[in-house]
Amino acid sequence: MDRPHEYCGIFGVFNHPDAARLTYYGLHALQHRGQESAGIVTLTYDERRGRKVLLQHKGLGLVTDVFASPELFDTYLHGDSAIGHNRYSTTGASGNPANVQPFAVHYRNGNLALAHNGNLSNARQLRQRLSQEGVLFMSTSDSELILHLIARSPQPTVLGQVLDALHQIQGAYALLILTDEALLAIRDPHGFRPLALGRIGEGYCVASETCAFDLIGAHFIRDIEPGEVLLIDREACRTGRFQRYSLRQSPDLPIAQCIFEFIYFARPDSWIFGEQVDKVRRRLGKALAHEHPVPRVPPGERPPLVISVPDSSNTATIGYASECNKLGYPCKLDIGLIRNHYVGRTFIQPGQGARELKVKLKFNPVRSLLRDRIVVLVDDSIVRGTTSRYLVQMIREAGAREVHFRVSSPPIIAPCFYGMDFPSLEELVANRFERDIERIRDFLGVDSLGYLSVEGLMRAVRSATNGPDGFCNACFTERYPVPVELGVLKEEND
Repeated sequence: MDRPHEYCGIFGVFNHPDAARLTYYGLHALQHRGQESAGIVTLTYDERRGRKVLLQHKGLGLVTDVFASPELFDTYLHGDSAIGHNRYSTTGASGNPANVQPFAVHYRNGNLALAHNGNLSNARQLRQRLSQEGVLFMSTSDSELILHLIARSPQPTVLGQVLDALHQIQGAYALLILTDEALLAIRDPHGFRPLALGRIGEGYCVASETCAFDLIGAHFIRDIEPGEVLLIDREACRTGRFQRYSLRQSPDLPIAQCIFEFIYFARPDSWIFGEQVDKVRRRLGKALAHEHPVPRVPPGERPPLVISVPDSSNTATIGYASECNKLGYPCKLDIGLIRNHYVGRTFIQPGQGARELKVKLKFNPVRSLLRDRIVVLVDDSIVRGTTSRYLVQMIREAGAREVHFRVSSPPIIAPCFYGMDFPSLEELVANRFERDIERIRDFLGVDSLGYLSVEGLMRAVRSATNGPDGFCNACFTERYPVPVELGVLKEEND
């Protein structure tokens, strides 16, 4: 489908007797962040070997597919600490089993397991340097680089080695690192990716989003702060006092939390960056209503019908319709598209339009509702525009008299190098038509098209928590907060 994709979801538990099973449920709640692969690594004591060992199970597919056997948690994935990972690839080949995380190794200082959400913007330089030093790579993922940097660090302690490695990487990352003695929760100095701390029983848990805490009955404590390295060990579990370290070299270093987390990626029931996603998306819809309300109709005519592209734009659409009515632009909110949540692999016959068929498999119009109506379709974003175009055709074929398109984010004009899988510059619909809204409108086949402005977007996401700045909006502005390798967006190595 023509949607942006995020890198992954990560979840970890320290000091809980059912760590692996809790991690399974945590990954289940974070499934929306990655559907290509899933994995869990646990730490336990092996009496035969006389030392702690890492046990792992991972594979390609959804969480329920990879962990289809309940016996895994009873007979194999033992231990009171675990980390897990859902993957959508932005660097490294998606079908390569070697890229499935978490990565687990045994090195001179013991065991080490790592789960990474994000992208390293200096991955190419690091890989070239390590290759010249004789390092052999088992995967094409940039996450493996972090393990090599830790293992090669001259620092005497595991913590020192981790900190040494972190000071060599750049870009976007939320990390979970499981050692023999602790769980490290880490967020990059700019805070691109979300990461939250929770309490469960006598232990702690960490997750990309708080919706994972709700499922397992954990108590949300706070966000891991940008640049924070939080060490969770037995002492922290006993006293509630953590060892904390900061990667922020200067207080003037900009905070650059990914604004697309609010627009599309995160679940609306999650808290990220100090805000509930649902409330922010409603504000986006309200801001859009001020800039591009529904069209006015003559007195006595039925008001425009406002519908969402389910499910990610549902809450923004609610805010949009509500605010339009308050502003004196009557409209009716309803469900005009039904989404099929159970679309798996499909076998498309020769001659069929693959993209168009995928849209039809995923969405179906409510024809009796749309017939002879002025329809305002609200979506959270437009990337290539192909899916949006097919949806408009579908709504017109269902009998809509007019179709107007509203988007609760600005035009996407630049690729992301911090963990989102956006197409190349040329594939983005805004660039294909030289950022001319009327030409995009004509391509989509709609009667009018309105995007939320960058200024409206920034006003909607700002809060007392995040202040006047604090977000990365490079995909809308081309202003990158961290230097990037402009030649690299997605590696295609197998």
